[in-house]
Amino acid sequence: MVGVPGVIRTHDKNSWGYLGPDAVLISEQLQQSGYYTALIGKWHLGLESPNKPNERGFHLFHGFLGDMMDDYNTHLRHGINYMRHNRQRIDPEGHATDLFSDWACDFIRSCDHNDPFFLYLAYNAPHTPIQPPDDWLERVQKRQPQLSPQRAKLTALIEHMDDGIGKVLQSLKDRGLENETILIFTSDNGGQLSVGADNGPHRKGKGSLYEGGIKVPMCMVWPGKIDPGSLSDRIALTMDIMPTLFEAVGIKIQHPIDGESFLKTALGEEQPASNRDLFWGRREGREGGENPNFPKAGTIYAIRRGDWKLLQSHPESSCELYNLADDPLEQHDLSKQEPDKYNELYEALMKQLDRYSQIPWQKDKAN
Repeated sequence: MVGVPGVIRTHDKNSWGYLGPDAVLISEQLQQSGYYTALIGKWHLGLESPNKPNERGFHLFHGFLGDMMDDYNTHLRHGINYMRHNRQRIDPEGHATDLFSDWACDFIRSCDHNDPFFLYLAYNAPHTPIQPPDDWLERVQKRQPQLSPQRAKLTALIEHMDDGIGKVLQSLKDRGLENETILIFTSDNGGQLSVGADNGPHRKGKGSLYEGGIKVPMCMVWPGKIDPGSLSDRIALTMDIMPTLFEAVGIKIQHPIDGESFLKTALGEEQPASNRDLFWGRREGREGGENPNFPKAGTIYAIRRGDWKLLQSHPESSCELYNLADDPLEQHDLSKQEPDKYNELYEALMKQLDRYSQIPWQKDKAN
């Protein structure tokens, strides 16, 4: 709980969050532990001081201060240039994905081999607008002419990003650091169906709290520690990455957190299933907005306890109840058949929302 219930944006009427001054970021604690910290790509957590990357634990910031570019080539958002090299406004030429990949490679090449570093590489891709370079789109269309134009563009944008990640990994190998570096790759949402994404059989996609919107894969590489090709179906949240990495490198967390380490699972060791409740929430929308789930400002929530999941699909709708062990695709709402379980999860969700209410998320209330 850090004061960001939605997306921080340029315009106050459509901005939902203010990063709390007391929130301890992974970058800040790693910096204090002797790591050289870098953020390449999208920041997304504040446009003004004191919530710019260099003020929140990153020695180096080379990327995009805002939420999403309106164009991958002009790098503008609402006509504003948010590209920065640390605190300096820059206006580089090229596709944003190429720029971020190149800057990440430059960072790795420039690092002192003897000092530990932390690199957070946050691509805008494959977020809208779906703008792959022309040659990448042509490649996909030639290989798979049966794809719809929409699906081909999204595929090309993802493959273009994947190629950039390959260049970053090659930079690690060129420096002889591949066996000394922990790598984690994941996404923040399921695929956006309206632009050609495919989330398999899972219900809905990005923007929803059904499994298609929140269930994403994660890849972790640690040569000599994690067996290549090993798999796990353990459920974790993005917040679990921090305690996992800190346990791996021997850093003690000095403040209360909700995340839990999954290091034992990654290493192939026995690790009991977590008995904690999992929560999701998203605040969004504005009067006259285009999002059908948020015709006006509101919040949707979900809680998972074991195999049971209670979710609100629309700010003004009733909650739905699913047993994911029996119904992983969320086809059968059991809210009427299982009133005791419904009330149990609903009460737990309300207690969590009470916790949330103690954290101010508007600038004038957070200071």
